[in-house]
Amino acid sequence: MANAKRTDSTSPGWATRYRNELGLVLAVIAVIGVTLLFNRDYLMQPGRNFQDIVQQTALLGIFSLGAAIVIISGGIDLSSGSVIVFSGSTCGLVMLLLAPVGDNGQPDATDVGIGVVAIAIGAAILVGLIVGTFHTWLITGVKLPPFVATLASLVGLRSLAKILNQAVTAELGNQVTKVRAEDLHFLKLREWWVAPVVFLVLGILCWFLMNRTVIGRHLYALGGNEDAARLSGIRTDLLKWLAYSIGAVTASIAGILYTAKITAADPSTMAVGYELSAIAASVVGGCSLQGGIGSIPGVMLGVLFLRIVMDAVAKIVQAGSDDYQGLIVGFLVVLAVAFNEMRRQNSGTRKEMFPGVLGFCTVPILALLMGIIVFVFSKQISFGLATGIVALLGLLAWKLWEVFRIKRTV
Repeated sequence: MANAKRTDSTSPGWATRYRNELGLVLAVIAVIGVTLLFNRDYLMQPGRNFQDIVQQTALLGIFSLGAAIVIISGGIDLSSGSVIVFSGSTCGLVMLLLAPVGDNGQPDATDVGIGVVAIAIGAAILVGLIVGTFHTWLITGVKLPPFVATLASLVGLRSLAKILNQAVTAELGNQVTKVRAEDLHFLKLREWWVAPVVFLVLGILCWFLMNRTVIGRHLYALGGNEDAARLSGIRTDLLKWLAYSIGAVTASIAGILYTAKITAADPSTMAVGYELSAIAASVVGGCSLQGGIGSIPGVMLGVLFLRIVMDAVAKIVQAGSDDYQGLIVGFLVVLAVAFNEMRRQNSGTRKEMFPGVLGFCTVPILALLMGIIVFVFSKQISFGLATGIVALLGLLAWKLWEVFRIKRTV
């Protein structure tokens, strides 16, 4: 009994184990509070804002779950956006091919029936499984790095979707670069509550896989140390197939829902850059890009936080808010990765933030960047200049303190 009590007393508490999740909850509340200070749109139309945020969060979260599992297993998937548009195009093309011909001699996709819709959805999901299998073969068979293998799909699948759309629609007598899916049964998927339900179901399934099954523990082991996992008898190639297939299939599901939401799949504009948003949500949610670390609840909260931040930027900046979202997301990714790396450090060691001469060179660069960011947001050069000077003095003091600390320890 004494030994058991000692073990329990030394085990991390609930707050320590879930500090990342608790931090994200507090961050979400803080962002909403800041948004209310500058724009009270949340209070003016609470129902509509809630539905929009929940739906957008769920759509981003669906394929972020798959991207997170790939990252936890030690890989990376850059093809989510292209898989979304390719799967959405496949879904629309199948509906067009199976649609009855109208009086004008063109396929009428407004009433193809539930059976055709089910076939189209199944074809889109099958596309995701095929893409995931292809990625696994490139990585395990051809021995390409995951970055290169999925980068090829990022570039190639979007072009293939555009060419396929043109070829099929031209064969049907209407050459266009985007496919419309307008069946009334299919459009029911655009209801605001559908994506959140799918997101929650997938989140529960992914959590169960990663936390309550042997396969999930093996995926964590694969990401932590692939060589050790292989020597332990774990079939690493099969696990990689599972991870990349989940990543691609979740992107396909998102592609189906996006196509239903906007009633079209346009390779030129649909899901551009979404793969970076999925990686950003995973990293903000606590996943380490080195693999082996991350939690499904953390990723789900990371998706919510990222979506709330994007919505806050849109409500505060309003005109031209899209130009600022990339900057904010990039800053959050760098901050999250830096925080995760600092947390990975042993408690007995202190990492130098600005080492050597490179540190001295980095200090004015960071100060200049902070000043520019404040200037573009405030539209006042005096605020930007003051921020840059304060940041320069603060970072320089930090650097000098590090130098003094190192000399004192030596």
